[in-house]
Amino acid sequence: MPNLLTVAAAHLAPVYMDPGKTAAKATEWISRAGAAGVKLMVFPEVFLPGFPYWINLYAPLVQTALNRRYQDVSVAVDGPEIAVIREAAKAAGVAVVMGISERPAGRRTCYNTALFIDTDGSLLGAHRKLKPTYAERYIWGEGDGSTLSVFASSVGRIGGLACWEHTMNLARQALIEDGEQIHAALWPSLSTMAGFDAVANRQIEAMMLNHALTGQTFVISASSPVTEEMLEFMARELGPQEMMGTGGGWSAVIHPFTPILAGPVSGLEEQLVIAEIDLDAIADVKLWVDSTGHYSRPDVLRLRLDRSARSGLDEA
Repeated sequence: MPNLLTVAAAHLAPVYMDPGKTAAKATEWISRAGAAGVKLMVFPEVFLPGFPYWINLYAPLVQTALNRRYQDVSVAVDGPEIAVIREAAKAAGVAVVMGISERPAGRRTCYNTALFIDTDGSLLGAHRKLKPTYAERYIWGEGDGSTLSVFASSVGRIGGLACWEHTMNLARQALIEDGEQIHAALWPSLSTMAGFDAVANRQIEAMMLNHALTGQTFVISASSPVTEEMLEFMARELGPQEMMGTGGGWSAVIHPFTPILAGPVSGLEEQLVIAEIDLDAIADVKLWVDSTGHYSRPDVLRLRLDRSARSGLDEA
């Protein structure tokens, strides 16, 4: 396992509501990343098929048909879209963390899921978002502790959370105690929404820096900007709205001692936010604060984690 490696946050927008075309777009960018020497690439939250921004912008009953359609275009872990992404990862030699709206084959309940794919294209595992936020509950069910894991990959021990899961301190601690070296943080664009324009990117930056230091882990934060295509889609399907604009996102790579190594990037320009990281630097930070060693107090504070599968619609 290398100590020095090049990583990237994918500051990219999907081909909205089209998982097949979005998967094809992802493969192109994975190939670009491989050509640039990247060994680990993190995509935004539910990159396939895109974040359903309308859930916070329109009345619930108006959304019913579109929410059903969103279920329809959500993807299975073993579906064709993920197969082409895995093949692209293998061809480029790039490990990938991919955000998807997951609908298990033969089921209707969907999950906000992060897939972890190694450089040989093998599927390391998946994490389902534990608590969909606010109106996200129209779309996604809750994950459980069985997917709250760090995955041993050819480039290091990788864990991840989506969006405001980062406010769940015990979820972060579970990954820290599982030996996380690289943290994948998957985000939509929040700063383009009314009421969040002045605070969203501040919140993301604060949470990303906090996790880097408290976990002594590198953080790769990947966000997806809002495009004019997305706004036009919502206006066409649901009517005009004045609560969201284009751009946004906060994509960066952060050192465990909190220097920002690449980015932050916000706005419509699509790009790879690339940095070289040295996993050996984690030991330098743990000299000062080791949250699983001398800076823990298990006699006073202890995490209880239930890793059993409790999603009622999981396949046997």
